Amino acid sequence: MLTARVIDSLASVPATAWDALHDDTNPFVAHAFLHGLEEHGCLRREWGWTPQHVTLWDGGQLVAAAPGYLKTNSHGEFVFDHAWAHAYAQYGREYFPKWLGAVPYSPVTGPRLLGAGQYRAALLEAIVANTQRQKLSSAHINFHTAAEDDAFDAAWLARADVQYHWHNRTGWTDFDGFLAALDRRRRKNIRQERAKVARAGVRFRVVHGDEASAQDLDAMHGFYLATFADYGNSPALTAGFLQHLARTMPRALVIVLAELDDAPVAGALCLRGGDTLYGRYWGAEVQMDGLHFETCYYQGIEYCLREGLRRFEPGAQGEHKIARGFLPEFVRSRHWIADPAFADPLRRWCAEETASVHRYKQLLDSRSPFAPVAPAGGVPAP
Repeated sequence: MLTARVIDSLASVPATAWDALHDDTNPFVAHAFLHGLEEHGCLRREWGWTPQHVTLWDGGQLVAAAPGYLKTNSHGEFVFDHAWAHAYAQYGREYFPKWLGAVPYSPVTGPRLLGAGQYRAALLEAIVANTQRQKLSSAHINFHTAAEDDAFDAAWLARADVQYHWHNRTGWTDFDGFLAALDRRRRKNIRQERAKVARAGVRFRVVHGDEASAQDLDAMHGFYLATFADYGNSPALTAGFLQHLARTMPRALVIVLAELDDAPVAGALCLRGGDTLYGRYWGAEVQMDGLHFETCYYQGIEYCLREGLRRFEPGAQGEHKIARGFLPEFVRSRHWIADPAFADPLRRWCAEETASVHRYKQLLDSRSPFAPVAPAGGVPAP
């Protein structure tokens, strides 16, 4: 007999019980990451984030969970539903609050229905029941895995988008091997970008959490703050959270520091999980041609090649990533709408959007930077 509980803090769940629900290959659903956001001031009610995790229990044993939040806006989600909120407002209805199953501020695909597959249907039923009990407009699950798609029934509307990911396609062992697979123009451009940064005297240092000094962590957090200030946004991640990651997830935290005259001038914050590197934030205190691409992309690719990782996901958006070896991939989300009067038109809207995204990806696929592969006869494919 399963019992559903909604909990407002991961402090009430032992880390070992929570982490037993996933395979430890995605750092964003780890207890240390999610609980760290709560404990170190990254989630605030006034910013629209109130923890509301849906869990399933078999007696006293936690068997399934969905990290979730009561949201009073769409900030930090990266699946944009502003048009939906506007449509509700036009008819005098309230779209917020809503329930969101996601990792805050992290447009990274990963498991969202934690636990054995046999519990997914019951977990989704508990999410819907929680949404109905609170009379919320909707429930949303963002950036779930393709393997979880079959758990959703037709009541959950499907949306799709595109991100740009790097793959070690043929077992490259170094950056030159990766460059050799690109067409001549892209290969030349990357070499020129890297050469500009090297000629400027910039050197790079990559450290894990257990290798980072207090000064390294402070520098990275300072770059993060500067980036948000440049765009007029409120930074969410605190210095305490970064220090927490270095302590509790020391080998998952990866920081790239660009140094000039032995002083850090730029940095990129990444997380590592399984066979994948995830690029999250970057910042710089100097303006320099190529510095962003070197810090955020090329150093990450070199790290993957050096460490034997197969994938690099550098963050959301950015067609410019294609020319640097990052190819388009689908990402997905699901949405349960309480009111049928809105659910039906939104279902049509989602279908049209998905068709448009598929056409867009087809166009992007035609812009691959990789040279055509020669067939067995030695003549390159057209």
